[in-house]
Amino acid sequence: MIDLCIDERGAAGRVATVVIDNAAKLNCLSQPVRQAFLAAFDELARDDRLRAVVLTGAGERAFAGGADVRELAALADEAQARAFITDIHRCCDAVRRLPVPVIARIRGYVLGAGLELAAACDMRVASLDSHFGMPEVKIGLPSVVEAALLPQLIGWGRARYLVLTGETVAAADARDWGMFDFVVPPEALDATVARMVDAIVESGPCAVRDQKALVSDWERLPVDQAVQRGIEVLAAAWRSGEPQRMTAERLAAMRRGK
Repeated sequence: MIDLCIDERGAAGRVATVVIDNAAKLNCLSQPVRQAFLAAFDELARDDRLRAVVLTGAGERAFAGGADVRELAALADEAQARAFITDIHRCCDAVRRLPVPVIARIRGYVLGAGLELAAACDMRVASLDSHFGMPEVKIGLPSVVEAALLPQLIGWGRARYLVLTGETVAAADARDWGMFDFVVPPEALDATVARMVDAIVESGPCAVRDQKALVSDWERLPVDQAVQRGIEVLAAAWRSGEPQRMTAERLAAMRRGK
């Protein structure tokens, strides 16, 4: 249900690819998929050599088609509904809490809980033939949990459109929405993701982890507190020795005319 592949990059660390492999059901986030997903991200969170993660869906039809409607239909009461949606939240939260950047590689449909999972990622790259939407209202439910991230990504008006109409939008028609960082032809999808991963791997590993944590702080702190937090994080970076080493390397390269 979840395929975890590790790309060893020697001294540069390792890059993981997590594949939601439930293609027969549009990679929907069924209970077995959620369990395997949480186990995979728990393992990744403990990997000190991890530099980045690419999250994608098996096949070309969907990144993740949302929750399993059969499971939703079987929920008997409020307690079961609460447990179900909390499980979806835990998957999204595992992505947000992972210490390294997570890039969503999107091909095909990304709907409902799948779009919430994509929104939880640090960056999103979609192919031109992708479609996204929040169709929960069409089955009598509101969009919840990490749907709360949508207004800061696409604005309140477009977020309202998605969650109040349940309509599906083509990636090609929404280049300016801000949902995806890049929208590219299908044949350019992997190369675009690879360039983003390479840029992360070429950067300071401690700096990237500090930066992801700091961005999370920016989301929840008032501006003056966020600025102060940044000062603290930058000063503390000197403990690792990484800024001293990398600035010295940059100066040496400048002297060589590179």
